[in-house]
Amino acid sequence: MTVRFKTVKVTKRYPLQISRGTSTGSLNLFAFVSDGVHTGVGECAPGTGFDETLAAEAESQLRQVVDRVDLRRGPARVWEAMAHERLNPAAMAALDTALWDWIGKRARMPLYQLLGLDRPSVPTSVTLGINPVPVIRERVPEILEVTKAKCLKIKLGNPAGIESDVESYLAAQEAAKPFSPRLRVDANGGWSLADAKTMIGWLADQGCDYVEQPLAAGCEDELPELFRHRSLPLFLDESVQTSHDVPNIADRCDGVNLKLMKTGGITEALRLVATARAHGLGTMIGCMGESSIAISAGASIGALFDHIDLDSHLNLSPDPAQGCTLEEGIVQPSEKPGHGSTLLEGEG
Repeated sequence: MTVRFKTVKVTKRYPLQISRGTSTGSLNLFAFVSDGVHTGVGECAPGTGFDETLAAEAESQLRQVVDRVDLRRGPARVWEAMAHERLNPAAMAALDTALWDWIGKRARMPLYQLLGLDRPSVPTSVTLGINPVPVIRERVPEILEVTKAKCLKIKLGNPAGIESDVESYLAAQEAAKPFSPRLRVDANGGWSLADAKTMIGWLADQGCDYVEQPLAAGCEDELPELFRHRSLPLFLDESVQTSHDVPNIADRCDGVNLKLMKTGGITEALRLVATARAHGLGTMIGCMGESSIAISAGASIGALFDHIDLDSHLNLSPDPAQGCTLEEGIVQPSEKPGHGSTLLEGEG
């Protein structure tokens, strides 16, 4: 088995601002594993705040592991080896996903079929970042017209306060009316407990579907009070990284949002979903700043989720990869073997 890496600069069509920062693009690392006949590809994409620094670190970490691990032992063994070395989860995701893609290609099966799953049936949200009201009024119709999306996720948790959040939500709601999407909110941990109580009650009156990560990671001890009096479902994202985190928060939320860049790829994502379901929780899959490579990997397990936010590739100009498609608002993996996406700029 050989391993190669390629770093690609990706640029967002619209800068994405959330409660803790803004991202205009990133350096994404792509990993390629090959047996000389079949080549699998995976992706490492950073979260906001690590846009330009993670790729080099991830490649260095992965090179050390692949020199010591027999990749033919399979994704589970390789994932455990990477976790033992405490690799960055996004770096782990690149190699883990590449291995699953390679296995699918060897088996000549789409990855979703290899995993015993159906194609996704849940439409993805498209994301609106924190913006001034005039920008929101202009951008919402543009996003919904281009994507034909059925769900709009509105980022709140504006550092300016919940008054700005109210203005932003109302502006997005009004601008979205001609398209009739479902609306949901992600505060990215930008609210205090008092503000979260106020906003969740108000959003329930506005017909919002659910609220994601109302309190900052690390404030999980405040969640039980919020959960007891909630008027909307509460999903946790930043508070949950792997399956080990689920038991600790299962009594204070309605569901969890996993990301391949947090779980270290598909291997642990499958465990996290199973753990969440065992605790009676709803499930969601989201994304960082991935291209169609990682989005296709996520779509390959999309049938496992109640809610889907696999839209980052739709905000890239251009997307350096291709493979998955958007059909009736649903991100669908290709019917090609593996996850079905390829990097257009070559394999490095």
